[in-house]
Amino acid sequence: DQLLVSLAAARAGRLPAPVNAQMSTAEVRHVVSDCGASLVVRDVSELSSGKGSRAEPPPAERPDPADIAALFYTSGTTGKPKGAELSHRGLVGNLSAGALVPPVLRGHEILMGLPVAHIMGFVALLAPMISGVPVYFLDRFSASRVLDVIEERHVAAFIGVPAMYRMLLEAGAEDRDLTSVRFWMSGADVMPADVARRFKSFGSIASLPLVGALGEAAFVEGYGMVEVAGGVAAKVSPPILPLGLGDSLGFRLPGWKFRVVDEDGEVVRAGATGELEVSGPGVLKGYWGDESNSAAVLTPDGWLRTGDLVRSGPFGTVVFVGRVKNVVLTGGYTVYPVEVESDLEEHRDVLEAVVLGVPDARFGESVVAAVRLREGAQLTEDELKSWAESRMARYKAPRHIVFVDELPRTGTRKVQRAKLTGLFEHA
Repeated sequence: DQLLVSLAAARAGRLPAPVNAQMSTAEVRHVVSDCGASLVVRDVSELSSGKGSRAEPPPAERPDPADIAALFYTSGTTGKPKGAELSHRGLVGNLSAGALVPPVLRGHEILMGLPVAHIMGFVALLAPMISGVPVYFLDRFSASRVLDVIEERHVAAFIGVPAMYRMLLEAGAEDRDLTSVRFWMSGADVMPADVARRFKSFGSIASLPLVGALGEAAFVEGYGMVEVAGGVAAKVSPPILPLGLGDSLGFRLPGWKFRVVDEDGEVVRAGATGELEVSGPGVLKGYWGDESNSAAVLTPDGWLRTGDLVRSGPFGTVVFVGRVKNVVLTGGYTVYPVEVESDLEEHRDVLEAVVLGVPDARFGESVVAAVRLREGAQLTEDELKSWAESRMARYKAPRHIVFVDELPRTGTRKVQRAKLTGLFEHA
């Protein structure tokens, strides 16, 4: 319903601003206030009995493709959510990827439980629609429910984010019959290669009478963000072959350009690390009512500063290194949290690790980590610190580790790193 209402509002010349049902009341109030909403629809029943909009009637002419089509609010991992102004051309242009849907999926269901108010969920629903592929949609993600649906309905593909895949493993995915899945799909965050490999093995490339499931599934990973109205790069790890996994963002989608720049905005040499900037039809026009933040992410020549650190790879690809704002500077060394997190998660007792920097009078910043352990694990902080120091440079190894039952997350399951700093006040 939220998807259809948003499309109808955009077609009528209005600006829909969908909000995630998992947002707190304060967060929803912020969105309503920030965008100056003239109509708030809390339930689909209000469409026939509600008060209606207080705004003037929209213009009679059809919207221009370059006009703002919708406001999608950022997930709020770096502060209060900001309304990204996305154009009709940007949203529709990214849907051309729907034409790439493999023929094997036509007539078979795709399962997903992503919030429509998030750009990934919005586009992930629209792309199958224009491709004639049915979607089994869950209003709210539940790991056990996803596994049940795959077994009961024999769905051919699942779309989720890395955190969802972790939860599926915790819910016993390896003990379930997931061989109907031909494609696993992920986005919105970095997918650990070992997790992707495991899910590939759970699926299959085909099922034959009397023979059963053959081979393994493919894994498709996209890279994008709300500021580009969807995705700008993608990679595929085909069945059997150990390709398309790891930190590479994949290949640019049609219509997009990449460049990697240093702190002065100069393009870096091949193989050097810098910030990824992208240019294409989906780049936001700006943040609603926020000129300062708009200027901070858009260069004078119209490129988007992604905030992601990358280095150039082979065949025009780029390799993800970390977030600009998540880099930890300790004792003159630069530490990229994603690298430390990957190492920590190789410990058999570690389910998930989040690494960040906290102020340190001696080193500038200290590397610390919040860690979720598997159920029943007896691992101590000193044991994990010692294990980490044996696997990585000493300046990278966390100086303090806190074990947590849950990690604070946004509605799209991204970890809110800022909320973890309080755990390390003693450090």
